[in-house]
Amino acid sequence: MVKERVRILIVGGGYVGLYTALRLQRRLKKELKSGAIEIVVVSPDPYMTYQPFLPEAAAGSISPRHVVVPLRRVLDLCKVVIGEATAIDHAKRTATLTTLATEEEGSGAEQITYDELVLAPGSIARTLPIPGLAEHGIGFKTVEEAIGLRNHVIEQMDIASSTRDPAIRDAALTFVFVGGGYAGVEALAELEDMARYAARYYHNVKPEDMKWVLVEAAGRILPEVGEDMGRYTVTELRRRNIDVRLETRLESCADRVAVLSDGARFPTRTVVWTAGVKPHPVLAATDLRLNGRGRLKCTAELTVEDAEHAWSAGDAAAIPDVTAEEPGKECAPNAQHAVRQAKALGDNIVHSLRGEPLETYGHKYAGSVASLGLHKGVAHVYGRKVKGYPAWFMHRVYHLSRVPTFNRKARVLAEWTLSGLFKREIVSLGSLEHPRAEFELAAGGKPSQDPKGSS
Repeated sequence: MVKERVRILIVGGGYVGLYTALRLQRRLKKELKSGAIEIVVVSPDPYMTYQPFLPEAAAGSISPRHVVVPLRRVLDLCKVVIGEATAIDHAKRTATLTTLATEEEGSGAEQITYDELVLAPGSIARTLPIPGLAEHGIGFKTVEEAIGLRNHVIEQMDIASSTRDPAIRDAALTFVFVGGGYAGVEALAELEDMARYAARYYHNVKPEDMKWVLVEAAGRILPEVGEDMGRYTVTELRRRNIDVRLETRLESCADRVAVLSDGARFPTRTVVWTAGVKPHPVLAATDLRLNGRGRLKCTAELTVEDAEHAWSAGDAAAIPDVTAEEPGKECAPNAQHAVRQAKALGDNIVHSLRGEPLETYGHKYAGSVASLGLHKGVAHVYGRKVKGYPAWFMHRVYHLSRVPTFNRKARVLAEWTLSGLFKREIVSLGSLEHPRAEFELAAGGKPSQDPKGSS
């Protein structure tokens, strides 16, 4: 197929990076084993996080290790490099990488050459210059943040249960979530469900003592499931005594007081920020074309415009939606498109290597599902609106079918089955965040951080 050794560099180990590598690994098995082709996957983590499961991991329905897929296990024919790409010079076919080894050696970044580039670094949290946000805000984009938030919520209940100061108690039991998209609504709903269940084991903390606040700058939440289902979600959340504030912004959270644009003030020890994402910074450090929002300008064949041998998909790419009726519309940067784009991207790379014509990516949006806690959910699929238990069941079935590898599917299904037979686990393992704190104290030193990990 090819006369010289070809190196395919995949930047990113998320949806697009993993699924593209899996597709290439399957289609090019013979060439990879013979050494004619080499696939290098650069990722800051040795695993891919299946983000739709983060809310359930935070609520204790799924073990954290089953939310992630180890890259080296599933990409056995690829070379996995744990590090980050800091710059890319596509004209010279070189990428600048920093790895754990370069940090230890102090030798600075290293360069790697490539023949084909798949740029899929994903996105990062979009923050605003809000006073106190950097000091007190909690993100919800990684498995570490999800489990840290779970520990934090349970610790706040412990604080409220043991203090005699009403101000500290009220602040500990007030939880503010900023952002009414999937991440914010599902995280709040699952954690409120978990905390309400956990309250039965506290002698002086009741569900009605806790205050949950959802802040959204737009006039509705969950726009992906449609306006009707968004209104139903607001009604359902308010029925659970969750304070949903639309067309409202967080203006400050300094001094542990959340100040909203409508004048409300909430003393709180928990501010969860899920108000959108932005393109990864490495995109700005390339010589490839970007659109006004900082995403790569791509064709419907998933190539980067005006750049040969450069490919992209997912959050980093602005890909025209060929199934849309209105001209100029782009594919939404969500998991539904990313998984399908990755498979098409892998096939097109193979076509390119073999001199075959490329395929056009097209997928008509099927709809969306969202979980609102145990046995509660909303869905808008193929024009049909579903709510309550059926929507929750659809949410689980859909994501179980999409999580990579049979191994992960079986483990998640087993955990769901066992959680239906036994009670929830409500223990906090906050000390895992600072495992050396107790030993440092025993050795005569001072713990570098709070040994319980509370913020």
